[in-house]
Amino acid sequence: MPALHGAALAGGDARDHERARAAVQAGEVMPLPQLLQKLQRSHPGQVLELELEREDGRWVYEVKLLQAQGRLMKLAVDAATGEVLTAARKRERKDERPGESKPERPAAPVQPRPPERSR
Repeated sequence: MPALHGAALAGGDARDHERARAAVQAGEVMPLPQLLQKLQRSHPGQVLELELEREDGRWVYEVKLLQAQGRLMKLAVDAATGEVLTAARKRERKDERPGESKPERPAAPVQPRPPERSR
């Protein structure tokens, strides 16, 4: 079973948690352990943040995952079915190979300007 490792339902007060609990009990939302188990098969990684929101008449889990090589993945998941609606990976710089970070080049030395001549 995947662990949350400090992730929590974010962005809410007690009413938000009660609404989420009621949605699970009413069968409108897949229980979180079941959803995370399903996600680990298709999108493995450590859950960093998790939010449950109501969007366009349906419940949507927004999940931030830390994947291999330190990649960050953001998912929008239909909370009733566990279907991944959108998945976005943080973009890497074009001049890098996946998982490789390019060392910073030192700044070029600043050349002093010759004094301006007055006219």
